Amino acid sequence: MPLNIPILLTWLRVALIPLVVGVFYLPDTWMTMQAKNLTAAVFFIVAAATDWLDGFLARRWNQTSSFGAFLDPVADKLMVTAALLSLLALDRVNDLIALVIIGREITISALREWMAQIGASRSVAVNFLGKLKTTVQMVAIPLLLFHDRLLGVDATVLGTWLIYVAAVLTLWSMIYYMKLAWPQIRERSGLAARAPAQK
Repeated sequence: MPLNIPILLTWLRVALIPLVVGVFYLPDTWMTMQAKNLTAAVFFIVAAATDWLDGFLARRWNQTSSFGAFLDPVADKLMVTAALLSLLALDRVNDLIALVIIGREITISALREWMAQIGASRSVAVNFLGKLKTTVQMVAIPLLLFHDRLLGVDATVLGTWLIYVAAVLTLWSMIYYMKLAWPQIRERSGLAARAPAQK
């Protein structure tokens, strides 16, 4: 496993995940709910910043690696899933929205793994739509974690609207990736169906 600053930043993102969730389990005598909200939002923002920074530094310093390419999206998905589960427990996000976002991540991860096995991973590489979906999620989630007014704006209301936008982009991007992969899926399923008849 290579060790460099971009990969260490990715590991930092993984390490911040239990802090985002765990702060809400601290006794109220230690921290007020408002302080917990702020702390969780800050932890998530720092984690989200490492997502951009590790990729930027890896490209800038030519420190990209296959392990880093594997770990980075895993860290992202763990971070988003953990935050959404916390928001579900706090009743700040609709369960259907959380299911759509988490279900899409599982589906596309499995699709990419299968496409990589057959040597067609470039067909479902991350594109602008996927990046836009991630960006909207990374803005919506800390607003929902913060759960207070921010610069005169109700962060919860804004975060709720953005998470709905993120859910739409999530479905859109999933359909887009499935459409790209469909020729391979159809071809492989056709080969599997014909195989028994040739025996």
